[in-house]
Amino acid sequence: MPAQGLADLHLHTSHSDGWPSPVEVVDHVTLETDLDVIAITDHDTIEGALRAVEHSARTGGVKVIVGEEVSSRQGHIIGLFLERRVRPDLSAAATIDEIHRQGGLAIAAHPFWRTERMAERFRGSVHGVGWLAAELDFDAIEVENSTPGLGLANVLARRLADGSGCACTGSSDAHILDAIGKSATAFNGRSTRALRSAIETGTTVPVRSRYEVSALLRYLAWGLNHERVAN
Repeated sequence: MPAQGLADLHLHTSHSDGWPSPVEVVDHVTLETDLDVIAITDHDTIEGALRAVEHSARTGGVKVIVGEEVSSRQGHIIGLFLERRVRPDLSAAATIDEIHRQGGLAIAAHPFWRTERMAERFRGSVHGVGWLAAELDFDAIEVENSTPGLGLANVLARRLADGSGCACTGSSDAHILDAIGKSATAFNGRSTRALRSAIETGTTVPVRSRYEVSALLRYLAWGLNHERVAN
């Protein structure tokens, strides 16, 4: 029986709104975590992922998947195993088609975090595709996202995935080093190929661990800074 691997499929760097550089992410994961695979999924760019792949290849670091968190009109969609950037502001269906056209996999990121209906109420940007995830050709649904405050959103995502029969993934959505791996995806094997196979066959298992108080405080500092910059 193959060994069980661990992947974090939703990480941000300084190439979008994360604090650490791609180099810092790779070095931290390689030296400080048990993760076998990571995906760098900066918002609407693959530049951070490409830098991470280059650094990992030079240093023998953790395996890195080129990814992107694409801002579709209906919500954020993670593309994995990408060859080129997927442009934002397409419909969710067109975004998924473009990811698949590249041979990539499409994951509904935090589907119930600030959906279209919620955004209309609070006048904010749309982050999750909501129940639309059950109607579109997603390869997996992110049911464990360890961003503080997403507990109910995760519960709804799990219900959606159970009803649709889609593969389930867990990811940290980390914007700081301390958050990496707090939610992750377990799979049989240790390679990116094994991970892809596990997603395609629906055999992935989401896992989660607790935050230390110090990490929560650092995440709060990131959130306050992010809000200040956005405004």
